[in-house]
This record gives sequence, C-alpha cells and structure tokens, in this order.
Amino acid sequence: MDHDAYTDDYLAGILQSVKTIALIGASPNPARPSNGVMGYLLSRGYEVIPVNPGQAGKLIQGRTVYARLADIPVPIDMVDVFRASEYLGGVVEEALALRPLPKIIWSQLGVRDDAAAAKAEAAGVQVVMNRCPAIEYPRLIA
Repeated sequence: MDHDAYTDDYLAGILQSVKTIALIGASPNPARPSNGVMGYLLSRGYEVIPVNPGQAGKLIQGRTVYARLADIPVPIDMVDVFRASEYLGGVVEEALALRPLPKIIWSQLGVRDDAAAAKAEAAGVQVVMNRCPAIEYPRLIA
C-alpha cells in the first residue's frame, strides 16, 4: 500500500464499513483534538470507545474509558491512534493480539510508522496513516 496517497474510494470505503472505533489517546480536555474528533465521530453514528490508561474507568463524552485495547469487551472495527509515531508499533502489536482482529488501524495527522503499517497489513489489517477521519468524513461521505 502506498501510504503517501490514498484514493477517495479507499478512504470512503473504510469510513462506510466501520461501526465501532477504539480511540487511542482519548482526552477528557475539550481543547484536545482527540476529544473533538471523538465527538464528531459520535455525532456521525459511530460507536467510539476511548482508550487512555490514565483515564481508565472514567467517562469521556459519556463513554467509559478503557486502559488498553484488550480491556474493551466488544469487537473493534477500527483503531484510531492519537499517539506519537514512536508508539504506533506498540499499538499495532496490541491490535494484532485482539480476536477478532480490527479491520483498520488509522493514525492521525503527523503519525506514521511504515514498519508498523507493513506488519499490520501482513496480518490482513488495512492501514491509513497521517489522516483524520473527521476531516475525511465530511469531504467524502457527508
């Protein structure tokens, strides 16, 4: 996969196919991008599950926060990553340990790790890097 350019059809297909999104790095602070994106995705009908070890057990936007992906009690369609690039490999490892596997790992603007992406893709998981679903959704779907 060429992670320098995604077709609109590829991105739209992902956004139309997923229902449950785990948001890694969710923040309770309304000024943080992860909080705004979470609210946007919730407003578009997605089930968004916040993941942040420092906030585990609390609520962000009315949703219970989990410490790790493995703690989430339902299957995840997409993992949306709001962590720095150096953490993406660890997130991919955690995601690949899930059963069933998530369909998509999507990393936010500025977040890219080609080796982590290759590992996810080798396991059959689609990858989007350096993009924001809250930017792509209104451009492609709404």
